[in-house]
Amino acid sequence: MSLHAFPPPSRTSFPAPAPGSNPVDSEAWQALKQAATDLQPLQNKNGSVNSEHHAEAGELIGTITAAVTALVPVFEHDAGYLRLVVQDFERWVAGGLDNEPDFLDSLLAFSPQQHRVNGLAHLVVFPMYTQNGSTSRLVEAVLIEVIWPEFVAELEAGEYSNGLFVPIRFLDFTPGYDTNSAVLFPETVAVRATPAFTWGAIFADREAARFRKVLAAAADTTSLQLPAEAAELLQDQKLAEETFIMWDLIHDRTHMRGDLPFDPFMIKQRMPYFLYSLEELRCDLTAFREAVKIQRDEDAPEDTRRHARLVQYAVIFDRIFRFAITGSRVRNYDGLGGQLLFAWMHQNHVLHWTDGKLSIDWEETADVVVRLGAEIEELYWRSIDRPKTAHWLAAYDLVAGTLTPNPASVWAQGPKALPLDGPPRGLTDQVLDDEFPLSMFYEALSKKMAPVIESTAGITGSTAE
Repeated sequence: MSLHAFPPPSRTSFPAPAPGSNPVDSEAWQALKQAATDLQPLQNKNGSVNSEHHAEAGELIGTITAAVTALVPVFEHDAGYLRLVVQDFERWVAGGLDNEPDFLDSLLAFSPQQHRVNGLAHLVVFPMYTQNGSTSRLVEAVLIEVIWPEFVAELEAGEYSNGLFVPIRFLDFTPGYDTNSAVLFPETVAVRATPAFTWGAIFADREAARFRKVLAAAADTTSLQLPAEAAELLQDQKLAEETFIMWDLIHDRTHMRGDLPFDPFMIKQRMPYFLYSLEELRCDLTAFREAVKIQRDEDAPEDTRRHARLVQYAVIFDRIFRFAITGSRVRNYDGLGGQLLFAWMHQNHVLHWTDGKLSIDWEETADVVVRLGAEIEELYWRSIDRPKTAHWLAAYDLVAGTLTPNPASVWAQGPKALPLDGPPRGLTDQVLDDEFPLSMFYEALSKKMAPVIESTAGITGSTAE
């Protein structure tokens, strides 16, 4: 099918934004955003468009490509990638929109990790799904800005190297990102073949904004008195963003570092969700441990030490207040990790719920939390000497040693109750969707906090102020 089979777009060009102007306000961006939004309902789950919608979709894609072309001068550092985006759109139309889109060429040319400059903006346009948002590969358009504080650059250039990590903030976006999604990953893009992924971007402004809103409500609900430095996070969006960037920098690099099982995520394998809980919690507690180390290093710059102290508050509060009660109870591995951290702190007597008030003994908390990380690392270290099922059982015992399993659980009855003579999938099938239900404390907290947590969908740093 020829591109010329479709009617020409109603607008074939847009004026380039004035130098120094905000691209969000430009005619080109507004047209691009609207055209992508109008295109999405015409697309199928895999991104294709049925024949009865080809003409309308072709018109909208013409608007998108004209707008991208007009915006190239604003994003000269991405000029090669943006020209390939236009080519990928045109090839998709010419080949028939009923085919799945293929944006491999433009994706390979987009390299934000090579331009980690504070305040540098990017225009991102791909058919993609958005994690915690749409599971369909729809055309999404996002204007983003890199956040790269000097102290983070120094950390990354030293002991915490992570060449793939790109912290960003929202400038504007299409509906797929008007959700809880806080990541921009290349693996979500529609492509003909899976490439080697060279970057991963995290919206630090969304993470910080929802953290601030949830923590403020949770502290009020539980009568928790925040330490003075932690309270600063509630007042300062920029400070919170920088804190989350430091946390994410160390978390992200941890996934492939340490004494790991041969494949910690059992990629392309089905496994009990509590193993994902432990992996995500391990990475967070590694960030916590490293923050403690930096805080206690008298030779470290004071600004870095200050952020290291704040990372510890952020990890604890985000985990126990937001993670634990966000989302459904169906295999909620982040929720389980939050529950585990809360119960561990409570059972090690640094977190107290007394007289209807929550309190934390901060002087003892760091060492207690680091010990939980050490327990998980010990589990991982022993894993390479264990069969898979034995590792799974040991991981379950670690969690069940602190959290109470569902009374209906087969796993809680021990190995004799499980189908150990069959394939591992049989063990996974026996894990309940809610294997470790919420405690009475969390059931009550969840009812009070649910409206606040729901209200953070689509939040950004600018809308939080």
